[in-house]
Amino acid sequence: MPTLNEFLMLSATLFGLGIAGIILNRRNIIVLLMSIELIFLSVNTNFVAFSYFLQNTVGQVFVFFVLTVAAAEAAIGLAILVALYRKRHTIDIEQLDALKG
Repeated sequence: MPTLNEFLMLSATLFGLGIAGIILNRRNIIVLLMSIELIFLSVNTNFVAFSYFLQNTVGQVFVFFVLTVAAAEAAIGLAILVALYRKRHTIDIEQLDALKG
């Protein structure tokens, strides 16, 4: 069985990849959404690891709420992306900076 430190290192790695994806790639909205999902995944990993090692199910229950928010964020984000692509025929962030009615 992996130790708590190994789970925390995995979570820190996922969080770092998510932050790096946000900082390094500011042109592609899909990569930004995937980076946010990586950050949510790292938070969920922390919740489950602490919940397991502290023998408390509150963290595992809270993961369901985070997953619900992540699913709603992904659905709404992709819906906005589809609407923007239909209107502007691009998803390049630099060309979508003027979002006026």
